[in-house]
Amino acid sequence: MHSIDYFVLSVYLIGIFLVGLFLSFKNKSSEDMFAAGGESPWWTSGLSAFMTMFSAGTFVVWGGIAYQHGLVAVIINLCYGVAALLVGFFVAGHWKRMGVKTPAQFIELRFGASAVQFYTWAMMVFRIVGVAVSLYSLSIVLVAMMPLDAGNPLCDPSTGNLSLVWAIIIFGGIVVIYTMAGGLWAVLMTDVLQFIVLNLAVIFIVPLAFASTGGVGAFLEKAPEGFFALTSNKYTVFFLVGWVLIHFFMIGAEWAFAQRFICVSSEKEAKKSAYLFGGLYLLSPMLWLLPPMIYRTINPDADPQEAYILACRAVLPAGMVGLMVAAMFSATASMVSSQLNVFAGVLTDEIYRRLLKPEASERHLVQMGRVFTILLGAVLIGVSLLIPYLGGAEKVVVAITSLMVGPLLAPTIWGLFSKRVGIRAIWTTVAISFVLGLVLKIGLGANGMLVSESTQALADWLQANGTTVDLIIGVVIPVSILTVMHFWRGETAAGWKRVEQQVNEVIAAGKVTEASSLPAIIVGGCLLLCGLLMFGLIPFNDEGHLILAVFGAVLVLITCLIFFFIRIQQKRNLT
Repeated sequence: MHSIDYFVLSVYLIGIFLVGLFLSFKNKSSEDMFAAGGESPWWTSGLSAFMTMFSAGTFVVWGGIAYQHGLVAVIINLCYGVAALLVGFFVAGHWKRMGVKTPAQFIELRFGASAVQFYTWAMMVFRIVGVAVSLYSLSIVLVAMMPLDAGNPLCDPSTGNLSLVWAIIIFGGIVVIYTMAGGLWAVLMTDVLQFIVLNLAVIFIVPLAFASTGGVGAFLEKAPEGFFALTSNKYTVFFLVGWVLIHFFMIGAEWAFAQRFICVSSEKEAKKSAYLFGGLYLLSPMLWLLPPMIYRTINPDADPQEAYILACRAVLPAGMVGLMVAAMFSATASMVSSQLNVFAGVLTDEIYRRLLKPEASERHLVQMGRVFTILLGAVLIGVSLLIPYLGGAEKVVVAITSLMVGPLLAPTIWGLFSKRVGIRAIWTTVAISFVLGLVLKIGLGANGMLVSESTQALADWLQANGTTVDLIIGVVIPVSILTVMHFWRGETAAGWKRVEQQVNEVIAAGKVTEASSLPAIIVGGCLLLCGLLMFGLIPFNDEGHLILAVFGAVLVLITCLIFFFIRIQQKRNLT
């Protein structure tokens, strides 16, 4: 990286930090802090949900799959889009309709306080460890791209690059602070800004990568045989269908995504946000997975996990590498901030207020929300720093808990629609799925305790068909159990009656919120700065002036259009 790259990265990090601090004025109540006061525009919510799916793994794992297997990586990611569209049609509006501030509030109404405790701690452990691994992986990737002078206190003398410890502390600390200050508003707006930076960097790479390989025709000609197949031996049609179903549960019921449907102004807006999320995932995977696919034809012997980074280094001009580093940071920052905000909201509202201080004022709850955000952030950074010393234990935790995503989230989806299932459905689904997961994935896994001569054939089949087993445990078993329990129980569950009462109270209150225009203003300002940055990079490069100027001009034009439409909307509101 050149000095201009560090400058660009620094400007970006300072910018999102300041946006988070600026948005702190919006948090006057716990509803503002954790549900954006119901004033989030649908497009802000949709873009934020889109970014929440990203992490460092998007570039490392999916980039590696795209480099090795080609188009099938794109097809797998399109499944997220199909799942999100299904969520928009069936689920998203229900979250807003109930008038709850957090998903945990719905869990308590529908299944009781014990279910909230179980979901809170089970999902928190899963997400904290998983996000910590992502933060650690991101830092590993970024420090490799960031050499420093030997005298720099942030430098690791053994590598000459940014110290991994400092990378985790700096990158994690920035996310924690802006999430703590700005709450869900900061999460939403920084996600939107990160969406802009991510796509700007990727759109910039694609034409340069095509040019380096000789054009589209040369890419198609040089690509390996089967590179554009829609499926493979590992990623079959069965896998793709199961991938859609398990992510239908995830997008429809995981708390970070459900919060996006709660924070908008109406049921219609919640549906639109999910449709935007789904539409983007039907269009964008080809765009941001093209660089490693193209790089396969440039360097067929590269490490797949480094393909994305190597493609960036090969084609990006000075200054744009810093923007790409910012984009990679953005991918994980979005996931981190979303999880910090949603669990800080649960600890504040469902644990602190309900169990410890029911008479707490809204101002006090906002303060406690910030305290919980800092505490969770400290734990997250601490776990990230400990990853090298855990001896692979974090992989076991993630493997076990990832098997529980379907069993944990499927009952929530059922609870939105089925009058009959109650708390027993959660315990039954989780218990059976967990035991099966332990037996099939751990006990009969490689070097498992249950592997013997009599079970060796079964163990070999399970290990060779790991994705199929995951889908059976995560989708087939939970759906089958919940279906049986729905038809087995004839009476209406008490939790359903509580939810109906809540909905009736919300309808009777007749509270109406309007989407804020502030997000559009912030986005317009960000695009203007990005456009000016493109022009500012021209003197620092010996070539590529035209493409930098074109990108800058397009961004300035989009900015003008955004402010034009904001002005029109403001005039309509006045009349």
